[in-house]
Amino acid sequence: MYSEFISSEGLIRDAIKSKQKLDFFEYERPFGIQVFGGDEEAMSLSAKIIDAVNPDLVDINFGCPVKKVVCKGAGAAVLKDINTMVRLTSAVVQSTRLPVTVKTRLGWDDNSKNIEEVAERLQDAGIKALTIHGRTRSQLYKGEADWSLIAKVKNNPRIHIPVFGNGDIDSPEKALAYKNKYDVDGIMIGRAAIGYPWIFNEIKYFLETGEHAALPSIEQRIEVIRQHLLGSIQWKGKVLGILEMRRHYTNYLKGYPHIKEFRNQLVQKNSVEEIDDILDQVRLRYTGMTPEKIIAASMRLEEETCAY
Repeated sequence: MYSEFISSEGLIRDAIKSKQKLDFFEYERPFGIQVFGGDEEAMSLSAKIIDAVNPDLVDINFGCPVKKVVCKGAGAAVLKDINTMVRLTSAVVQSTRLPVTVKTRLGWDDNSKNIEEVAERLQDAGIKALTIHGRTRSQLYKGEADWSLIAKVKNNPRIHIPVFGNGDIDSPEKALAYKNKYDVDGIMIGRAAIGYPWIFNEIKYFLETGEHAALPSIEQRIEVIRQHLLGSIQWKGKVLGILEMRRHYTNYLKGYPHIKEFRNQLVQKNSVEEIDDILDQVRLRYTGMTPEKIIAASMRLEEETCAY
């Protein structure tokens, strides 16, 4: 498990939001806390703060392409200056007793895919593992992830740390195919897990058996939505917890035919009781429909829409 990524500047200023992200439960171990920043001193101090809460590792984010992060010289912005990246990494490594890992991208743009040099220099700086997203910062999340460069890093005889691949893995078949083809030590799942946490067990089951695990039923989906909602409220308070949950309903209920009417209601309600009532309606509406039937109905609906 990993935390949300935390601003090193916010953490050393004792920002409530940043400090709250350091909390985790013992059952979540092994647990990594991910930090980002562009200032050497701030990264060093934040590593010491993280060290004190005793997670299992510290992860540095050198891959986030979001403008507000990049504009601060953090995240993927550091890919434009490898020397700075190495200094920031060294500052963290030297300030914690915990293993330090890094997540980054292939480079800033197509003209600066410097991941091979980055991998060697970060390993020399003392990191214990490297995760590579197969896109440049300029690509954001568009186009297809290029795993060939991830494989080159993994197969570099100088590299002895674990190398994990990230990008476009959204099914058990892809997970197995990419792991075998590109010889990575493991795979990171990102966007495919949003609203679909079952993907992890589905991949594990497929790797172990070669067969597909049963797809989650509507009852299982509703149960997880409720757990997520209550956890969100417990963590962030009733108002913010309900507001932030609204963006997740679409992902949890994706693929169900004619789900829009329920989804529109869910994002307008401001109490747990009202949301529970709508979720009960969703459960009743789709109970009895197997996941396979729902997928088929969704495909028919998509075909009808395209034809129209």
